[in-house]
Amino acid sequence: MTPTEIRAEIKRLYNDTTRATVERDLQRAVTLLKTLDGEQERVRVAVYMDGLSQMRSEWILAARSAARKRTGVTRKGRGKAS
Repeated sequence: MTPTEIRAEIKRLYNDTTRATVERDLQRAVTLLKTLDGEQERVRVAVYMDGLSQMRSEWILAARSAARKRTGVTRKGRGKAS
């Protein structure tokens, strides 16, 4: 793949990722990033890489929060006070 194609693929991954695919998409983007030669090329896709990472983090936190609400477990691991 050319650097242009790699950048386009990383951008596509960023735009199309979902909660269900974010881990796989981020891994694929990292693999593609490693194939780019030079810091200049990598800087051009950094915003998409950061965005994928942010989405993953936010979705993980949201899932944990939802799980805690379902089980009634607080952050310190104790149940809700009665």
